Amino acid sequence: MRTDTKKSLTPLIFALVTGALALVSLLAFKGWMANGADIFLSLAQGGLAWCI
Repeated sequence: MRTDTKKSLTPLIFALVTGALALVSLLAFKGWMANGADIFLSLAQGGLAWCI
């Protein structure tokens, strides 16, 4: 009798996905720190500052 077990993510794949998400988050945060004031001012000029 064969039973199929549910395959889970291997620790290596989990680590790679987590690392990729951390890198994307870090780059987004770095971009916001560098250009946050310009982004906010352009939204305020367009009347969309309440969306933040």
